[in-house]
This record gives sequence, C-alpha cells and structure tokens, in this order.
Amino acid sequence: MTPSPKHKHIFFFAILCAIAIFIPEALAHGVTAGDKGYIQESTGPMPFPFLYLGAKHMMTGYDHLLFLFGVIFFLYKLKDVSIYVTLFAVGHIVTLLGGVLLEISINAYIIDAIIGFSIVYKALDNMGAYQRWFGFQPNTKAATLIFGLFHGFGLATKILEYEISPDGLLLNLISFNIGVEVGQILALAAILIIMGYWRKSKSFMKHAYAANTVLMAAGFIFVGYQMTGYFTA
Repeated sequence: MTPSPKHKHIFFFAILCAIAIFIPEALAHGVTAGDKGYIQESTGPMPFPFLYLGAKHMMTGYDHLLFLFGVIFFLYKLKDVSIYVTLFAVGHIVTLLGGVLLEISINAYIIDAIIGFSIVYKALDNMGAYQRWFGFQPNTKAATLIFGLFHGFGLATKILEYEISPDGLLLNLISFNIGVEVGQILALAAILIIMGYWRKSKSFMKHAYAANTVLMAAGFIFVGYQMTGYFTA
C-alpha cells in the first residue's frame, strides 16, 4: 500500500527524531575521530584541507542543521532567509575565531547543552509559545545572533581540546570558517528545496505544529544527553 502524503510527512519527522537519538556523538557539534587526528598532526598553512573540514562539519553537524531548519521554517522570502543565516554565521565566526585565538574554553558538555537548548528555543518560537506564555514576541534576529555565538563557542572548545598547531593557525581557521559557510549554503539549499515542495502542499500548516514539536523533542534529547555526560564524566 502506498503511504498517503499525511503519513509521508509523519514518517519524515519520525526519521528526524530518530536521527537525534541514534546518530553518534562524533557527527554532532564536533569533528570525527579521523579528522581530530588530522587536525592534531597538521602543521603550517593548509587552507584547502581546512576548508574541506569546515564544509564537512556543517554538512554533518545536525545540531547546526536542526537549528537552521527551525530558523527558516516560516521564512518565505530569500531576503529574510539571507538576513537570518548571515546573523547566525556572524555569531559563529566571531566566537570560533575569538575562542581559539584567545584560548577561551567552556566546558564542552555545557556549551553543547546550550546548543541543544537553542533548538528547543526556536521550535517553541515557531509554535508561538512565548506570545501565549508571556504576551510578547522576543527579538528573533537577536536570538539567532546570540545562539550563533554559542554554536561557534562549541566548535572553538573542541578545537582547543585538540591543541591545533599555532603554525598557520589564523589562515587555517579562516579557511575552516569559509568551508563552514560553503557547507551551510549547500545544506541550506537542500533544506529550502525540500521545504519549498512541502509548503506547496495543503498539509504544511496542518503539520507545522507537529513538526516543531518533534524539533523541540530533538533539542531536549540533545540537552539531556549532554547534561548526562556532564554529571557522569
């Protein structure tokens, strides 16, 4: 039996939730074990390898992607998408560069828990929770920038743990950031294409609340996972 469009959308978001639970930590807001070893052994300016690592980080960083998914969920104009994604990118770049160059380190579990909370926050925002609970709408642009800062700190903390060589560090970090933005554009393009098809269907608004409920649940799973690690490490 061919599943109905309604069931297809439910199945899609079930997969989203499963990703949050079962994808290993290595693909979260850090880098894989193999890339970690490469970073630790690298020395001197290596712009192209670090550009690739930055793009790979964004394309496989499901915490980034879920947050961006929430950010653009109700954005229909390309101009608005560009503004919000730029704000997120600026925050990410500032704390990634500043965190590594100034050696500002935050406990990895705490920062990743905050990143998980950013997903929860955006899902609740999309559900109109703050207007119902508090009677006002928080500044969505400011929130996107602030959470972008935390996302950047998350990766900066991981890079500091790997004790990357100071030889060529600035160029490598800049190359990594360029790669992150390239990966972000590619991932965002794919998300927008999928969202474009979904928005044309009659089921979009019908299932929008349920979709953000699943997004919120995924964020809570991330928070719980990281806080468990914090208290048991």
